[in-house]
Amino acid sequence: MTLHLKFPSQKSTLPRASKSNVLGNHDYRGDVEAQLNPILQKIDPRWICQRSFIVDTEIAEFFFIDSTPFVDKYFLKPKDHKYDWRGVLPREKYLSKLLKDLEIALKDSTAKWKIVVGHHPVRSIGHHGDTKELIRQLLPILEENNVDMYINGHDHCLEHISSRSSQIQFLTSGGGSKAWKGDMDKDKKDGIKFYYDGQGFMSVELEETNAKVVYFDIYGKVLHVVNLPKGLGTSVSAI
Repeated sequence: MTLHLKFPSQKSTLPRASKSNVLGNHDYRGDVEAQLNPILQKIDPRWICQRSFIVDTEIAEFFFIDSTPFVDKYFLKPKDHKYDWRGVLPREKYLSKLLKDLEIALKDSTAKWKIVVGHHPVRSIGHHGDTKELIRQLLPILEENNVDMYINGHDHCLEHISSRSSQIQFLTSGGGSKAWKGDMDKDKKDGIKFYYDGQGFMSVELEETNAKVVYFDIYGKVLHVVNLPKGLGTSVSAI
């Protein structure tokens, strides 16, 4: 999952435009430490890839989390895939620390917008569907700490789902790979605002009192627009 962040100024020492990445399941199927190698940032200072980290842009804090180790089937039923779990085992200890660190960081955050980013979806009606491990272990922390958005890839689609129990907006931007036409769970449409089973991308524009999310197809045509007013409860308008 890659997020291209652009901002006029910020408190951190990051460049004004960065390529912030978290590892996905395919990254764990090879040399997992290849993309974590600091030499990549020497080649391109915009490149940021760590297992879990925070980017502070003053108006918002982005909390990047390593979602792959949460998924049970990668450990219990890997099929023919070989996963490189260096740095993760013992798994329970790794996940416990990740969740604790995230919870503390979210509680301490004073940013206007709290945005969590992971490779796997919490909610999705696409090919992979909801990630039950994230619903069980991660979602309560997001809800308790008033997270505004959870952004993910993994499912090869574009998607917007609104939480029924909190202000969280679940935003999937996985349209940069091959599209899975018609591959969706039509029986799980709770909270679904938008679903597109083709290729495309998503942009998020943040202001003090409003966030604007726009979904595009590969030709730049606007498919879906979401306006999220800050401080007005769960009022969300979508076009």
